[in-house]
Parts: sequence; structure tokens; C-alpha cells
Amino acid sequence: MELISPTVIIILGCIALLLFLQRKNFRGPPCIRGWIPWIGAGFEFGKDPLEFIEKARIKYGPVFTVFVMGTRMTFVTEEEGINVFLKSKEVNFELAVQNPVYRTGKLGTFNLYQLTGQLTEELHEQLENLGTHGTMKLNNLVRHLLYPVTMNILFKKGLFPTDKRKIKEFYQHFQAYDEGFEYGSQMPECLLRNWSKSKKWLLALFEKTIPDIKTYKSVKNNSTTLMQAMLDIIETERKEEESPNYGLLILWASLSNAVPVASWTFAFILSHPTVHETILEGISSVFGTAGKDKIKVSEDDLKKLPLIKWCILEAIRLRAPGVITRKVLKPVKILNYTVPSGDLLMLSPFWLHRNPKYFPEPELFKPERWKKANLEKHAFLDWFLAFGSGKYQCPGRWFALLQIQICIILILYKYDCRLLDPLPKQNPLHLVGVQQPEGQCRIEFKQRK
Repeated sequence: MELISPTVIIILGCIALLLFLQRKNFRGPPCIRGWIPWIGAGFEFGKDPLEFIEKARIKYGPVFTVFVMGTRMTFVTEEEGINVFLKSKEVNFELAVQNPVYRTGKLGTFNLYQLTGQLTEELHEQLENLGTHGTMKLNNLVRHLLYPVTMNILFKKGLFPTDKRKIKEFYQHFQAYDEGFEYGSQMPECLLRNWSKSKKWLLALFEKTIPDIKTYKSVKNNSTTLMQAMLDIIETERKEEESPNYGLLILWASLSNAVPVASWTFAFILSHPTVHETILEGISSVFGTAGKDKIKVSEDDLKKLPLIKWCILEAIRLRAPGVITRKVLKPVKILNYTVPSGDLLMLSPFWLHRNPKYFPEPELFKPERWKKANLEKHAFLDWFLAFGSGKYQCPGRWFALLQIQICIILILYKYDCRLLDPLPKQNPLHLVGVQQPEGQCRIEFKQRK
């Protein structure tokens, strides 16, 4: 029997030592795997994802991995991990329509305030349809105002239907599409029949109207709508067959978060009498005593009413998205762990905004905290990540803020408003986008005399 030479033994020993050290150096974060193959911790995670994330952080520490539906999601909750999420070149945010969306000008602050007059006119038009008084669900009130305004401005005047039956049909399909988007973007459409049906209905709407959108010209000026700018880029890149998909993307992105943000902001303002009264005093000082006049809102007017924007941002802070995500391209080191390539690196703005280290008294609605933010230079508070970060921030954030500011001003100028129900809690099942309210929240409005 031939003996192994000492040299071979040494070489094998060195290889074993290197493998051991490599494995030690590549120690991954604690992993919650569940007990069902492929599904992993899917059932436990799906019951209440926000609560699951917080309990896992308490149990496993600031970095942990959750295995769900064949996917590894690694969550970071403290400063070092957050900095990797935001700054590392080894992680990437992949968005299928990234180039065309960001080349349209991002609805940025440079060309934004030219829309102020148009937004004011459109909102006045929709407020006329509300009548002098009424009671309705707060979400429905906001939809009634923002759906037509957004479509008429970003796509073309008159795109939103005026027939009651067609309006109801649009509401039903967009709400079904919006509510199922979180699952529809990840699961086969055959498993989500209602969502797929509504998606096809909306795509058919754009297929029918895109020729009209292309040739549309504003009566008052020769400006180009966002969708027209998008269509020009799509045509240049020879992707015209994808135009309806881009139209649906813009529609969803512009409405899915604006409606709940506006609803939450109204709910928080009306639930805090001191804040409500201060805003009413500010509106009166800028626009005079409330009446039937159709006031015009300018950029200068908005600067005189900073509390309204603070309230919107504070509402967003408290009802921020459950998660935002990046994909790990190469292994990254976070604390004593190595996160492998292929993982989804997850950050929860909802819980980050509740960390007292970054936001003192985090559960309280304190719009005055935004006084410290340099909003004149379009900078938010540190660690506020509801819109994402860097070049991947929500491209429509400034348009949404402007739209909601004007909406609040016009409603509170024209109507006395009060909530008929307590401030609702957020729905625990929502991860993507702003948190949705759970339960009923009605508003009563009466025209001021």
C-alpha cells in the first residue's frame, strides 16, 4: 500500500484551511427559512409582513435574511447596512423602463411650477362637481379629485371619462389593478384573473387613445405632456409597440401613491385641531376670507404656507413604504456578515422612520420637525427614504407634492371639513408603496359662506 507523501498532506491541509477560512469569512446573516421547501417562511411573512420584519430585527439583529418563494431577501436596519444599500456599487436597483422614464425630465423641480396654474384650474373644475356639501369616504373624495386631474394633465385634456358609467368602470379597473399590483408584478397572471382582466382593460384604453395623445395640443399653450415626451423617446428607440405599457406605468406611478398620501395628510390634519386651525389661518392670510371665488395658487403662495408641505411629508414619514429593494450583484460585507450575490437587499422606510435615533418621538405626528429640512433646495430630512435615494428616487415626487399641496389649499379654502371616524390604522399586509388605510374613514364637507 502506497503512502501519501508529506508534501501532498501539507497541500491538502492548506486547501482545507483556506476553505475553512473562506467559509468563515463568507458567513451569511441569520436566515429565516421556514419549514416548507421553496415557500420557506412565506406563510409567516405573508400574515403581517411589517410586524414580521420588526420581530425578526429584534430577534436576529440589524441584518437578517428571509427565504420566501425561492427568493433570499436580506434586510438591513442600521446605519452600516443602510449605507451599503444606498452607496455600494455592488448592489443595483433594476427598473425595466428606467432610461425612458428618467429621460423624460423626471417631473423635476426645474419645469414643475409651470403646472401650478393648470393644476389649480383642473382641481377647481372637479370641486364644482362636489357640490356645496356632502359626506363620503375620504379615499373616494381624493380619488374623485386626483384621478381626472392627473390624467388630464399628464396625458391629455379630456382623457378621463365624463360619463358616470365609464367613470365607475375606470375606478373599478384601476383599483383592481392597483390593489393587485404587488402580487401581479411577481406571479403568473393566470393565478390572478381579476388583476389580469383589469390590466388588459387599461392597456386597451391606452392602445385606443395613444394616437390622440400624440397629436394633442393644449389650447392655452403649446406645452408637451409627460406622456407625449415619453412617446417621443419610445419612437426614437423603436419601441412603439410598448407604448401602452409605458402609459399604464405612468398612470399607476402617478396615482397609486398620490391618493393614499393625500388621504393620510387630510386625515392627520383634521385629527390634530391645532395644526388644522394654523393651516386655516395661513390660507386666510394668503387668499383672504373664504368664499365662492376661484382663487389662483402661485409658487409664491405655496412658499408662504410651508406647514402644508410639512404635513404631507410627515404623513408620508408615518405611512412610508414597507420595503424598497436592490439586487446584490457581487458579495457585499455588512458588519460581520457577507451577503451573497443574487440576494435582494431590502430596506424598510416604514421602520427606519420609526427609529428614535433618527426621528425623535417617531410615532407622533409632528410636522414642525420638517422645519429643519432644506426644502427650498429640495432636500429632505436625513434618513427620510420614502422616495428612495439618489438617482433612483421616485421621479414624480415633486409633482405629487405640488398636486397635494394645491388640493389641500383649495378644499380647506372652500369647505369646512371634519372626520366622522377616528384616524384609521394602516393595513398590515401592504409592503410596496405608501401604506393603505384599514377600515372606514368618512369626511363631511360644507361650503363656507
